[in-house]
Amino acid sequence: MKTVLVTGAGGYIGSVLVPKLLQRGYRVRALDRYFFGIDKLEAHPQLSLIKEDSRRIPEEALVGVDAVVDLVAISNDPSGELFQEATYEINHQSRVRTAEMAKRAGVSRYILPSSCSLYGFVEPEVIVNEQSATNPLSTYAKANELAELGVLPLADDTFTVVVMRQATVYGYSPRMRFDLAINGMTLGAWKTGVIPLMKDGTQWRPMVHVQDTTDVMALLLEADAANVNGEIFNVGSNRNNYQLGPLGEEIARALPKPVTIEWYGDPDHRSYRVSFDKIEATLGWKARWTAADGALEIYTALEEGCVPSYEQTITLGWYRELIKWHRIIRDTELYGGMLDLPAQTEPGEGQ
Repeated sequence: MKTVLVTGAGGYIGSVLVPKLLQRGYRVRALDRYFFGIDKLEAHPQLSLIKEDSRRIPEEALVGVDAVVDLVAISNDPSGELFQEATYEINHQSRVRTAEMAKRAGVSRYILPSSCSLYGFVEPEVIVNEQSATNPLSTYAKANELAELGVLPLADDTFTVVVMRQATVYGYSPRMRFDLAINGMTLGAWKTGVIPLMKDGTQWRPMVHVQDTTDVMALLLEADAANVNGEIFNVGSNRNNYQLGPLGEEIARALPKPVTIEWYGDPDHRSYRVSFDKIEATLGWKARWTAADGALEIYTALEEGCVPSYEQTITLGWYRELIKWHRIIRDTELYGGMLDLPAQTEPGEGQ
């Protein structure tokens, strides 16, 4: 039985990946700060939970590990811009450090889930592939690129390193996020019958379902090293390259209620069309989900009450809430408690 260390295991993608790996017979060490709750991962005899910050992973956490899926990240552009220093520390430096420790510990495979946002902006007629120049526009994208540049040179005959440039992820997850394009559109349609869409709708964006991208992670754990070592793969599908305006219209048609589109904000300057020919040709993998499938899946989950709390589903909002309450608790607690205090130790006791 192989052991896989998954960092960011309690997050949006991790809480889908971990059960999938357990089902496939892996032993999993799930490492996370668990900002969004430790309850997103169900107990399993082959699952070990490690509550730790990726910047402080001890060497012993990698002893006996066969592979690492280094999912940990401050996710999305707004969070990256507000917490720039932490984003570079976590998304870049901590992942390079983890890869270096993994190699020293004798781990045989390291998978870095990165992002297609590295492509930033390209002209509408251009379709980028893994050899295209990158143009990261945000702190999140820049930190991911630095992580790629840091881990790929570690690849050798005994240490397989693979980079996944994921399209924008969508779909239902136990740690649900509604700050992702398709997910947010679907929530708006379900709550108000209105899809909120950032102007002007002509920008291109590739999409990938969370089940599809975690399938790729599982596939890369077993793929022949000769086919994947030192390689970058765009993860998504050509049919899931969307302009945001037509994407909103497709989602509106897929849902079982009348839906309109409402434009907001300033035009998004990110726009990139991506080729996914390499992963299909090299690994024979094809995405199964479409945007319409994912929107209907999320709509059904909302109807069935599978998203009990919305306060955690906007990543930046939840980070801000945690910081606010950390400050309140730090300023209010005394002797390690609030109303109930630990028993006072008398002089001489416990000596």
